[in-house]
Amino acid sequence: MELTTTHLGLALKNPLIASASPLTASLDSIKRLEEHGIAAVIMHSLFEEEINHEIHQIDHFLQLHSNANAEATSYLPSEVDFDNLHSEQYLEEIQRTKEAIEIPLIASLNGVSAGGWVKYAQKLQEAGADALELNITYIPTSIDMEGHTVEQMYVNTIAQVKKHISIPLNVKMNAYFSSPANMAKRFVEAGANGLTIFDNPARVDVDLELLTPLQRANITSSANVSETLRWCAILYKKLFCSLCAGTGIHTAEDVLKAVMSGADAVALASVLLTKGEAEAAVILNGITQWMQEHEYDSISQMKGSISLAHTDNPDAYERNSYMYALQQYRR
Repeated sequence: MELTTTHLGLALKNPLIASASPLTASLDSIKRLEEHGIAAVIMHSLFEEEINHEIHQIDHFLQLHSNANAEATSYLPSEVDFDNLHSEQYLEEIQRTKEAIEIPLIASLNGVSAGGWVKYAQKLQEAGADALELNITYIPTSIDMEGHTVEQMYVNTIAQVKKHISIPLNVKMNAYFSSPANMAKRFVEAGANGLTIFDNPARVDVDLELLTPLQRANITSSANVSETLRWCAILYKKLFCSLCAGTGIHTAEDVLKAVMSGADAVALASVLLTKGEAEAAVILNGITQWMQEHEYDSISQMKGSISLAHTDNPDAYERNSYMYALQQYRR
């Protein structure tokens, strides 16, 4: 039974990737994920705001003391100024984790503006990351910001990040564009080597006691896999890039559906957070068992077999299937 696949040019022992989450912020958890069969790990995200905060702090310090007495060579800024160096800690985490595991390690940057922070991608590469995932979901709150402006922000950011690295770049995209297929094409043209379908933004809520808005982790279920399957199937073989299914993957059946729709790999987060690292082994066992029962020899044999490129029912991904589904439900 051959479970191997290739994602972002990286050879993976199976399609399961641990997506960025609190679990991938802990070396112990990452080691347990590897023990239970995870084929690659995406580190927890480093945010644009954290990097920019440090850049501003350091820049402020240098300007503040540029005219200080040259003899005061022992002066150091207070701990308050440098107690939040997330980016340097993140580099150290990459280095330690890379040394401790054998599977590919993918760094994660979360941001959208094409500012100076994108240069940090090169440091992640130098720290040992095998690839970089760019997580860019921007919620435009201005009613004057037009859609093409938002889209161009994404494209510019990808192009700027790609200029600073030679390792593969994966883009975790969202489904909120008016034409996701065209945006996927533009992302690849800007330098993306892979796309994760889709990002899962935080869930908005309201605290009725404090009367304040809240953002909570958006834990998914298999019921959320629909759009993931749809767009993997639509994009398969249309773009020269890897595809990773990233929302609603919870079971072996979900993985199989995603691969048959065209995904090279799947990114797991919610299921690992709710059931623990050992669930990866359960999913892998389920995949192997199903493949044996249905006489599949390899993952590559089934990849894209029910995509838009290969299915004998392309209407399943288009509008007229909506009418059919409603009629079937009424019956």
